Amino acid sequence: MKKEVKFYLGMDVSKLWIDIVVMCVADHQKQPTVSGHFGNDAAGMKDLHKWLKKHNVSFDDNSLLVIENTGVYHRLVWEYCSSHGLPLYIGNATHIKYSFGIARGKNDKIDSERLCAYAFKNADEIKANPVLNPVFLKLKDMMTSRSRLLEQKNSIKVYLGELKLSNSKESQLIIEKAHKAALQGIEASINEVEKQIKLIIKENAAIENNYELLITVPGIGHLTAVYIICCTNNFICKITGKQLACYAGVAPFGNKSGTSIKGRDKVHKMANKELKKLLHMGAISAITHYPEFKDYYDRKVKEGKHKLSAINAVRSKIALRAVSVINNQKPYVDKYKKVA
Repeated sequence: MKKEVKFYLGMDVSKLWIDIVVMCVADHQKQPTVSGHFGNDAAGMKDLHKWLKKHNVSFDDNSLLVIENTGVYHRLVWEYCSSHGLPLYIGNATHIKYSFGIARGKNDKIDSERLCAYAFKNADEIKANPVLNPVFLKLKDMMTSRSRLLEQKNSIKVYLGELKLSNSKESQLIIEKAHKAALQGIEASINEVEKQIKLIIKENAAIENNYELLITVPGIGHLTAVYIICCTNNFICKITGKQLACYAGVAPFGNKSGTSIKGRDKVHKMANKELKKLLHMGAISAITHYPEFKDYYDRKVKEGKHKLSAINAVRSKIALRAVSVINNQKPYVDKYKKVA
């Protein structure tokens, strides 16, 4: 009878190095773990592949590698796993950290051992991430570049505005002239990035289809639609509206326990702040221009909700509508008729 063999891998990823621990489970019996240390570069990925082959790690559903989301540092690992068929789960660092309970001591090897244990313990619950799509990485990088350029532009404008309050007219003109070329350069860079974003959307049929559906939802414009597509990897995992609202930090949660704790429902501080900001601006626009959302907002206020809580309800409604049009693959249709 053939033995059932599974491999659970934990990897700590840093800018320069990766530390990995592998645990083999044969017929439900844990085997001694093995560890390795490699460079986080192309040569390191080759050495890692040889090392995994040496220890007979299977590149199929009988293996599971767990890493923490590190932003850009884990991209080579993700690319390696995608090209070799090794299931990879990229977890939220805070969620994984709290799952360890009271943990004493920390270094790269210990972290990889803990991630390996996490993979073994939660293998039945966690799902491997989808294969890396270079198009989404390019789109994400473009959106990040746009945000950074905008921050630089706004920073210079704020600085010049503050100087204007105390500077003489002559000095102010000299300083504004010195910054003029920089502002024009940043503006040109922003225009070029936005051009590339539109080009990426146009060249990918699946992204363009979902983009066109999203912008039919009241309160969702060009930037919000692109950002949602980036955050959800073009909805490849079939998320629910509640999940998107929770990720954006607009889904309220209860805060009650027994007879002593009677707090109000409130959103959690852990959220994608950029998406939350975009949904907030979208909610303001929807309340202003669409009767359905205006009446919904007014109804919440009349119920005694604070105005910000009412706006948050609209943000959540927009998130639910966004997922709905994607899951149904039908554009949003405004059938709302205000009753006189």
